[in-house]
Amino acid sequence: MSSWNNIYKVFDPVAFHIFSLPVHWYGIMYVLALIVALYIGKYFIKKDKLDFSGKEVDIYFLYVEIGVILGARLGYILFYDTNTFYYLSHPWQIFNPFVNGEFVGIRGMSYHGAVFGFLLSTYLYSKKYKIAFGKIMDLVAISVPLAFVFGRIGNFLNQELIGRETDVPWGILVDGVLRHPSQLYEAVLEGFGVFLAVYVYKNYQKFSGELILVYGISYGLFRAIAEIWRAPDIQIGYVCCDVVTQGQVMSLAMSLVGVVAWVYFKNRAVKN
Repeated sequence: MSSWNNIYKVFDPVAFHIFSLPVHWYGIMYVLALIVALYIGKYFIKKDKLDFSGKEVDIYFLYVEIGVILGARLGYILFYDTNTFYYLSHPWQIFNPFVNGEFVGIRGMSYHGAVFGFLLSTYLYSKKYKIAFGKIMDLVAISVPLAFVFGRIGNFLNQELIGRETDVPWGILVDGVLRHPSQLYEAVLEGFGVFLAVYVYKNYQKFSGELILVYGISYGLFRAIAEIWRAPDIQIGYVCCDVVTQGQVMSLAMSLVGVVAWVYFKNRAVKN
């Protein structure tokens, strides 16, 4: 076995401590993802001469950050956590970073919940500041994918969302079992793959909001593919045929909704 196969035996998910509070690599990657998304957005605003001011983007960033965190946490509790009813009856515990007096951070975030929170916060922002919803979403579609790479690297460093068992030479030992480094597969497919799809399609865009639909369709497909190598959530297991995960079902549903919306808005744009 190489040092790569045994990386989890020697790598500490905690980067450093601030007094007695641990700062995890996952949290650092999350912050980097947000910063990268913000600056990629500003880059394309300048490059494509989009009608956005820096102040508008900064305010929108705050809206989205709140929406994504709330949506991701609530989505995990509703879709994946086995203690859903406990959290619904004790809502003050949803963001409690302590367990039995020990600081463990906030664990359990759902991408699909984050999407819902993001959409809601974007809608509220567009209404308040009277900026077209589709216009904002197109900017998001090109800004988010590369930032998402950092999130998946964070999952890998945090030793979570592990892969299925394998015998490939680049597998990672997890509790004595060799597994796919599926988080890194997802970083490539959901990050670079989705960015490439959106960036290329940008040259063929026909209506406002089209790029976010391309993002949703491509993300759902790439996520479903990546989950071929990702182990299902332990508290849920496979949802069909001992091979299909809940993440795949939700991702393919996301792609389907994206396709239906794309056909609808494309036909409406043609009529207009």
